[in-house]
Amino acid sequence: MMDIILTDIEARVLGSLIEKDLTTPEYYPLSLNALVHACNQKSNRDPFMNLDEEAVKQALRTLDKKELTGPADNMESRVTKYEHRLQEVFNFTRHEIAILCELLLRGPQTPGELRNRADRMHKFEDLGIVQTTLRRLMEREPPLVKILPKQPGTKEARYAHLLSGDVQGWEPAPAEETVTGGNSSAGERIAHLENEVENLQKEIADFKQQFAAFRKQFE
Repeated sequence: MMDIILTDIEARVLGSLIEKDLTTPEYYPLSLNALVHACNQKSNRDPFMNLDEEAVKQALRTLDKKELTGPADNMESRVTKYEHRLQEVFNFTRHEIAILCELLLRGPQTPGELRNRADRMHKFEDLGIVQTTLRRLMEREPPLVKILPKQPGTKEARYAHLLSGDVQGWEPAPAEETVTGGNSSAGERIAHLENEVENLQKEIADFKQQFAAFRKQFE
């Protein structure tokens, strides 16, 4: 298997296609319009991107050459739709593809973060399954994941995908994870809950936007 190096936009396009395949299969494969909206979601994405159709089309062209995406065989619609072909290239388990998708969409994360966030794509019964999955991805030839050095003041190491090349390091944990004051655990829980509420609100807005785009195809 050849080494695959993705640009940031290619990683976002590929991750978005995988995510929609796993979370909303009834709306998958995606039209170009729906894929642009998926790439530009404010929820479950880091960093936020504001890609236009041309940028997404260019990424689809280069991903097609790498045999990672392509037009779907769709006789029911006149609109061209696109699908990922990661499974054909890597023969992943559902656990592996869910973890790799999260890493493509959000960058380096801890096993705990991956378990919580990838759960919407595939159920992880416990943290041990996440760690086993990460280990399998690290043992691939060539490796698809690596563990990053712990940042000062953090308890858990983060893991990064290697589809965009080697990763030398990572920024310190986001400010919301750094709590000052007496009861840090309570502060962390509050910050986590606030973050979850914000993500849910963003997801609802994104679903409304995607549904409007989906309906527009039939008008």
